[in-house]
Amino acid sequence: MGLVRIGNIELGEFPLLLAPMEDVSDPPFRAVCKENGADMMYTEFISSEGLIRNAEKSVQKLDIYDYERPIGIQIFGDKIESMRQAAAIAEGAQPELVDINYGCPVKKVACKGAGAGILLDIPKMQKMTEEIVKQVSLPVTVKTRLGWDDSTIQIVEVAKRLQDVGIQALTIHGRTRKQMYKGVADWTKIAEVKNHPDIHIPIFGNGDIDSPEKALEYRNTYGVDGIMIGRAAIGYPWIFNEIKHYMATGELLDPPNMKERVRITKAHLEFSLEWKNERQGIYEMRRHYTNYFRGIPNFKPYRTKLVESESPQELFDILEEVSVVFEDAYALV
Repeated sequence: MGLVRIGNIELGEFPLLLAPMEDVSDPPFRAVCKENGADMMYTEFISSEGLIRNAEKSVQKLDIYDYERPIGIQIFGDKIESMRQAAAIAEGAQPELVDINYGCPVKKVACKGAGAGILLDIPKMQKMTEEIVKQVSLPVTVKTRLGWDDSTIQIVEVAKRLQDVGIQALTIHGRTRKQMYKGVADWTKIAEVKNHPDIHIPIFGNGDIDSPEKALEYRNTYGVDGIMIGRAAIGYPWIFNEIKHYMATGELLDPPNMKERVRITKAHLEFSLEWKNERQGIYEMRRHYTNYFRGIPNFKPYRTKLVESESPQELFDILEEVSVVFEDAYALV
């Protein structure tokens, strides 16, 4: 296999991408995924209207750090002019690329014609993409879904049109908007795009990859250029290196022991406190504790303590206690 490139960004032979996830893919989370083998990452999706109005929440999402490169800033919206202006603002934050979200299925986004909502208006999707490509000098990429529902799947046509107006890579989540995150992702449709003779940009598959074995099987079966991983990385950033190791050797790495789980949780907490402020950093970490220690027998009392604590020092002390009490514990698979 040759090297995968997006513009002049070299991503290796089979890159693993961290999906942009709302309220998850912030700099502290991206830091632990980068340390554990993610090749390319994206910001949380950022509202174009928020950016052009200089809304604090949207602007903060532009924060990127040198250690996490290459990174893409992902924007969404339903107005072409706002998206064009937002792309220019995103370019000013100096990412490696600008990514357009045409995949978010959430009602408040999709039903306003943004995210996956634009799949109901392919000409507008093409025009919006064209304007963004013209606006910025960075590579532009897109993340989308198969269609709005089963009767509107035109993903090959969509890919060709977006490639024609200049995008340099396409990530496809193998579900329709109607499916949300239910059912099984249909990678055969992703393969149709990848294997179409007119498609020459990298095609990345997304949906349901939650183990090294599945990653290898899907790579071999569907021929994609790389895989984007979302939910499976939440609380388990080790999945990237586990997949790489398995693809290289055919061997499964041992799951992280408690010492390693605590180390990564502490690193994530530390950065969260530093990046936000103490109160916000503590609050935003609460959603992660369950995931970092999922499957550990008798862990609930400690999870409760972690979620209820409002003191950074106390949180680090609890985590230290966890590493001692559960020293020999492994998650129940």
